Amino acid sequence: MIYELPLITSDRLLLRLATTYDIPQIINYFTENKTYLTPFYPQWNEKFFTQEYWQIQVEIDLQEFINDLALKLFIFVQSEPTTIIGNINFRNIIRGAAQFCSVGYSIAETEQSKGYMTEALNAAIEYVFQELNLHRIMANYMPHNQRSGNLLKRLGFVVEGYARDYLLINGQWQDHILTSLTNPNWQP
Repeated sequence: MIYELPLITSDRLLLRLATTYDIPQIINYFTENKTYLTPFYPQWNEKFFTQEYWQIQVEIDLQEFINDLALKLFIFVQSEPTTIIGNINFRNIIRGAAQFCSVGYSIAETEQSKGYMTEALNAAIEYVFQELNLHRIMANYMPHNQRSGNLLKRLGFVVEGYARDYLLINGQWQDHILTSLTNPNWQP
């Protein structure tokens, strides 16, 4: 299955896959937010903040989208379409009887409390449900990350369970609350 590359817009935002032209902005986004994001991320690869790493990663992200494996979007404010303010990653797309994926996301510390992530996820979820025709999106958050829990609840995600030592985050196994959202308009 081959898709057109998505260009997802909302009232204030633009979401799209990165190109090689975005690499300096990607590095800038993660460098500026490294301290803020570290408690919520796996340990950083030593080359993560380099041009060489992202040159390869941008191509991998494109190939994963073309091969229906993932959709990794960067978030831009429409009035500043070259500045990255966050990202949303739909990973582990499974077809067949499952028709699901997992989602993870981050937003710049300076862009918190502006409603950007709610707006971005609403638009991205609509795309994933309508254009990619997935039936289910799963999202997990650490119990102490109530901002993420509240965001998912606002978006309609339902708590399904609690997983102990679920993901290795910043060098430590962390418990996670498991949630999901299903597509009420899914078509076979």
